Amino acid sequence: MLGPVENHSLPRTAAFFDLDKTVIAKSSTLTFSKSFYQGGLINRRAALRTAYTQFVFLVGGADHDQMERMRSYLSSLCRGWNVRQVKEIVAETLHALIDPIIYDEAASLIEEHHAAGRDVVIVSTSGAEVVEPIGELLGADRVVATRMVVGEDGCYTGEVEYYAYGPTKAEAVKELAATEGYDLARCYAYSDSATDLPMLEAVGHPAAVNPDRTLRKEAQAREWPVLDFHRPVRLKQRLPRFRPPTPALLAAAAFGAVAAAGLVWHSSRRRSLTSS
Repeated sequence: MLGPVENHSLPRTAAFFDLDKTVIAKSSTLTFSKSFYQGGLINRRAALRTAYTQFVFLVGGADHDQMERMRSYLSSLCRGWNVRQVKEIVAETLHALIDPIIYDEAASLIEEHHAAGRDVVIVSTSGAEVVEPIGELLGADRVVATRMVVGEDGCYTGEVEYYAYGPTKAEAVKELAATEGYDLARCYAYSDSATDLPMLEAVGHPAAVNPDRTLRKEAQAREWPVLDFHRPVRLKQRLPRFRPPTPALLAAAAFGAVAAAGLVWHSSRRRSLTSS
């Protein structure tokens, strides 16, 4: 188990969390497939296929090739979806779908990092329109997520603007460190997947959470902490212990976000703190 989170006031530090199977027990985007079906965005066949993809993801995780196939499929699936409708569906079903699958251990760890004065950043391959509301729910300070191109008609074109996956996550972490003044040697990072090795290697305190076989082997070889998160909890039962969403998260996500496999949404909020 990871030792106590150290408290360093200067220089600034952050804790970077992968989302799916690290903070929550499922794929954040695939979890909304039933809601998208009920909202008329996908048909029954597509809903069943995404349910099967969720099952495969939960049982064995997904390697690079599987992630690419899922990204391609889900990017094509969301082509033509109206962005506003997607946001409304996510907002209406967020608590019912996400609250029950947040790991208690992850929620506690987020609290510890905040108590230590450290920013919490969610870094996810899922789309911004899903990840940002979840980030707000968790009280995260910033979100890095995948973004999809949106046409003039307000619908997704099926093209990816920014894919937060693999090395790109590490690049985003380093860019944030440069702009926010984080000392990466003192920062923390958590993930379940070997595809996030670049992000884990970018910080001084990496940890594997519910790791896949490859990441577990790497973590053991490098003597990184290996954490077991297995107790989902409803966030509303923990809300008194969570701080409210910060202006930085609500106003930002220049790094904002295709889903755990490639489903993506567009977001272009910018931080406004520098103008205050």
